[in-house]
Amino acid sequence: MSRKKEDTAIVESNKLTDPYASMLSRFHAAADRLGISADEREILSRPAEIHIAYLPVAMDDGHIRVFEAYRVIHSRALGPGKGGIRYAPEVNMREVMALAAWMTWKCAVVNIPYGGAKGGITCEPKKMSLGELERLTRAYTRAMSKVFGPDKDIPAPDMGTSAREMAWIVDEYSRLYEGNFIPAVVTGKPLELGGSKGRVEATGRGVTTVILQALQRIGRRPEGLTAAVQGFGNVGSITAKYLSQSGIRVVAISDKTGGYYNEGGILIHQAIQYRDSHGGVLEGFKGGERITNEQLLTLDVDILVPAALEDQITPQNAPNIKAWLIAEGANGPTTAEADPILNGKGIMVIPDILANAGGVIVSYYEWVQNRRGHYYTESEVQERADNTIKQAFDEVFTRAAAQKVSLREAAYLIAVERVVRALRMHGKY
Repeated sequence: MSRKKEDTAIVESNKLTDPYASMLSRFHAAADRLGISADEREILSRPAEIHIAYLPVAMDDGHIRVFEAYRVIHSRALGPGKGGIRYAPEVNMREVMALAAWMTWKCAVVNIPYGGAKGGITCEPKKMSLGELERLTRAYTRAMSKVFGPDKDIPAPDMGTSAREMAWIVDEYSRLYEGNFIPAVVTGKPLELGGSKGRVEATGRGVTTVILQALQRIGRRPEGLTAAVQGFGNVGSITAKYLSQSGIRVVAISDKTGGYYNEGGILIHQAIQYRDSHGGVLEGFKGGERITNEQLLTLDVDILVPAALEDQITPQNAPNIKAWLIAEGANGPTTAEADPILNGKGIMVIPDILANAGGVIVSYYEWVQNRRGHYYTESEVQERADNTIKQAFDEVFTRAAAQKVSLREAAYLIAVERVVRALRMHGKY
């Protein structure tokens, strides 16, 4: 069986359950249109490296628990690996492989000199003590110490992790290298350890920036438009905040406990305060009537922001989506099989590899600041990041119009093209 046919078989066998299958489907579609060689397709359809570790960690009650941990490098064609570390019960190899590949395309589409990587540990961080989480993070750092490095692979926070975990990684990694302080080994750190101003809000701000840029390109004003945001973690809540500030009425929000709808608009600052004072969840929020996450996706709104998990928009619910603009705050929220349905309905989808790239853009600036020892103001960071993601959106929008394809297809064409050019410049393996 040829490699392309084998990958197609993977896609068919996994259907809607495998985010890596969705990634492969979109990659092959771009590869077909670009006419890349079989060798190039062979390289980019698989991760460059997969690292698995089993981490024995002493729990607070004295027993040892072993955690399964991953780090996947999809490509270093454009630069060192870059991608977050996810702590969640659902973490598995295929998910991490997909997330690493999406990071390759994400960095390429916004034209920053990184390859794609991702890490994850299968655990339930909300049920672990501070000490257990620190011991787990330090064990992971030791296991991946030969993988990580400022010029090799640069982790960042993701679901279930934060600046706190990045601080532990910096400390443990620095200890392993004779006590040299090496802040550039991760991004998303606390400011006190070399983090960048503007990093916490970067992804959500970027989602809003591309939405406003899209509205400008099609001649629509934000005032009077409505939006629904699925997911109320860092990305979803900050996106909702900035959308509200732009004049867009956010009428629905949700998290894993369920959704809330208010036709007059959710008071986002109140929702954020409620979440932060109730264990990080919206359960019991009184600012709207209860709805399900499934209902939120099909509300009669102008803009839909899926900012939760993968595979939320599927062939089953795509026909019922009423929003005419979707901005993917999450990674992989739309299955490949749902794409033609959304395209057929004339819905503009700003794909994940562009819409949520604000985080990695500011991570790049953090890494640059660490290497130079010179730090930007928050307004400088925001201005640089806004300009970078606006330029990337305009390139994707122009390519889509010129080739009469969707924004997702255009984004993949630009990303795959840039990575393939870099591969060719590296020379034969």
